[in-house]
This record gives sequence, structure tokens and C-alpha cells, in this order.
Amino acid sequence: MAARPEVSAWRPRVPGVVEVFHARFTEYAYPMHVHQAWTLLIVDDGAVRYDLDRHEHGTPHDTVSLLPPHVPHNGSPATPHGFRKRVLYLDASRLGDDLIGPAVDGPDLRDPLLRWRVGQVHGALARPGDELEAESRLTLVEERLRAHLRPRIGAAPLRRDPALARSLRELLDERIAYGIGLEEAARLLYAHPAHLVRAFSSAYGIAPHQYLMSRRVERARRLLLDGRAAGEVASATGFYDQAHLTRHFKRLVGVTPGRYRLSAR
Repeated sequence: MAARPEVSAWRPRVPGVVEVFHARFTEYAYPMHVHQAWTLLIVDDGAVRYDLDRHEHGTPHDTVSLLPPHVPHNGSPATPHGFRKRVLYLDASRLGDDLIGPAVDGPDLRDPLLRWRVGQVHGALARPGDELEAESRLTLVEERLRAHLRPRIGAAPLRRDPALARSLRELLDERIAYGIGLEEAARLLYAHPAHLVRAFSSAYGIAPHQYLMSRRVERARRLLLDGRAAGEVASATGFYDQAHLTRHFKRLVGVTPGRYRLSAR
């Protein structure tokens, strides 16, 4: 008896991500179809066989597959036990029409770092409240995809920009409770999102989303020592909910907010 398909789909609050789709199939085969979005696919178990532009392709475990919009493709299990996959559907504008041709010619990218980064994006997207992290990680994924599909002669040197990094830090400090999306920050500071992330990380040794969370936890510590309840503190410091506060607080402080509050003298 075939195992029942397992499916999870949602639309996150991250610009450019049309849908997140996680699924496990054992026998189901997709017929030929098209998407208006880019399909960024990783397979965690098994493998998928598919046709794109009349050429057969496959997705071994270490591959990232990027299927372009408007180009028909299908999909079926390539192993007897099926496959388990995670997919990001990205708005067509995120990568640009000029990359459709290269993606048709070479949709399967064997790049362990890229695959790891795509997995990081999925991890952040699964945690409400970590949208800045997801957006920042997705920006670096897109940058690496462009490098694969539009290779340049020689790698561009890392361009440091301490003034831009300082401006972003000041912006994050102003928005500790309310937060800010990477695209909004890029518009306000007149910088490309990927350059913004790299400039900040180079200047301070920490990614923008990590800096924001550490500032929120710092503020939460002060409020907890004032005797305020964890749920109230979570709301006051910009966390999605108490569980979101607890996860980041324990990671940075080593104990839960409740235990920290009880330890106060």
C-alpha cells in the first residue's frame, strides 16, 4: 500500500517568496505544467526525475534545482520509495528574465554551500518572526544563483563599506521593537540588499538579523529584571510571540526567560 502524500504549504511574510511547499510523495507524478514563478527545489530524500525543454534531468541529494518560469516541466519519483522535497516559489522579478535561458540549459546545480544556504532559508521561513533572517539569507542565495547562471571572469573582491554598515546599524537600533525588512532598509539606504548584508557582516562580524535579535534579547533582559512577565516582554521587544522570545533568549543567554526572571534578586 502506497504511503499517503505529506504536504505543507504556506505564504510567508517575505518579499518575493510566492509560496513555500514541502512534500513527500511515493508514487505521484506531476504532468507537464508551468509556473509563473521561479521554482527553487532541494530534495532531502530520494530523487526526482523531470523533463525540462525536452531534456531529462534528475535531482540527487546534493543538487539544487532551479526551474525557470513559463517553461513546461513535469516530475516523478526516481526511486522506489519516492522523494521528500522542499520548494521555494520565487516571484519572477527576483532573478530576472535574462537568467531563464541559462537556467533551461543547466537547471541542476551541484553546490554544497548553495544547498546548505537554501536549507537555512527554509529553516528561517518555518519560524514566524524570523523574516529578516529569511530575507537576508535568500538574498545571498539569489546572489550565488546568479553567479552560477551568469559567471564572470574572476571573482569580484569584497567591497567594504563601513559607512553603509553604520547606517544600517543605526536603522536597526531605531527599529528594535518594530523591526524592518531587508528590502525596505535597502530602499532607505540606497543600497542593493546583498551588498547591505555583506557590508554589515564584514564591518561587525555578525549578520543584520543576528544583530537585531541580540539587541531585542538585551532589551528583554532589562524588562525581565524589572519583573515583567515573559509574554508581555515578548510583545514589547518585537518578538512574534513568547515562544519566539524563548527560542532566541535561550540561545543567547543559556536559560529561558522565565528562569532568568526568577533568578533576579
